[in-house]
Amino acid sequence: MKWKIAKLGKIAIIKTGKLDSNAAVIGGRYPFFTCDPNTLSIDVWAYDTEAVLLAGNNASGNYTAKYYKGKFNAYQRTYIIESANEEELNIRYLCYALNQQLRLLKTMSSGSTTKFLTVRMLDNLDIPLPSINIQTEIVNILSAYDDLIENNQKQIKLLEEAAQRLYKEWFVDLRFPGHENTKITDGVPKGWRKYKFSDTTSIMGGGTPKTDVKEFYNGNIPFYTPKDSDDSFFAFDTITHISQSGLDNCNSQLYPVNTIIITARGTVGKTTILAVPMAMNQSCYALKCDELNSPYYLFFSLKNEVAALKTMSNGGVFNTIIVKTFDSICLIAPTQDVLNMFEASVSPIMEQIKTKARQNIILTEARDRLLPKLMSGEIEL
Repeated sequence: MKWKIAKLGKIAIIKTGKLDSNAAVIGGRYPFFTCDPNTLSIDVWAYDTEAVLLAGNNASGNYTAKYYKGKFNAYQRTYIIESANEEELNIRYLCYALNQQLRLLKTMSSGSTTKFLTVRMLDNLDIPLPSINIQTEIVNILSAYDDLIENNQKQIKLLEEAAQRLYKEWFVDLRFPGHENTKITDGVPKGWRKYKFSDTTSIMGGGTPKTDVKEFYNGNIPFYTPKDSDDSFFAFDTITHISQSGLDNCNSQLYPVNTIIITARGTVGKTTILAVPMAMNQSCYALKCDELNSPYYLFFSLKNEVAALKTMSNGGVFNTIIVKTFDSICLIAPTQDVLNMFEASVSPIMEQIKTKARQNIILTEARDRLLPKLMSGEIEL
């Protein structure tokens, strides 16, 4: 069954936020929608409505449309899209319809460096428009997937907080197993030692295959760049993939599972653990510590030092990390027994995070396969 098609500008009200992106507040009370794929927070709300929030500009043209109902605020290049008639358009349905069109939006966006969408582009966007009852059925089907994904995300956040608390308790507050009977001298427990980060950790670089050689791209090797960085503990996939010949013709290795990646340019200081083997570009460093043999300890130690990296990075702003930056970082190496106990304690938590993240990948793929079939009327409701 084919649905009727309507222009977005005829069925929706489109406006933009008013704030600069730097208005975000860490731990703020309300969602703050910007062009960042991650929703930020703020302490002041300006809108109390049900809407789709669409990023109006993005360097790669990869836009994000999000549904939200309640109080929020928005960046001046974020579009706030509301239903012009709730009896004709279910706004959550519109969010799914827009996500179906995101690939088209990428081809329509203008600008050579930062891609951006205009109101005229959005006004003329074709939206499939079945009856309101069918829209509601489509929302009920797809939102079941989203609810499971959201529940997993909440559990992942709790697990991440638990893992970070464990690290802080053991290695910042020094309340590790047996601490009651361990002498502390100059802030270091007996048997532990201070070391220069770069003395025990391999700091490896990456590289980019020539972009004008088609054979180097669209392979099956994930290619990590700062654009793939977010606040997730683990990286499962990337925007760009390269071929084996692309890997053979760039300065990156294929880094194995449990390699730690930190972004050094662009989005700086984001740290993640590879859940699958990946190559990476020259704007990141791959880190591995064979001496300590404790990837999770290294991961949390590095995350704990990101604030220090911000002050030590070259330039007046936190915009780059160089190899010499790591020379200035000193960490404390626990005894191997304590490291082994930490890995044994934190590994089950980290495995749960990975399991739930993988579940979300499967759920997202299933939902996205279903989406075009529902929007085209291929599946009758």
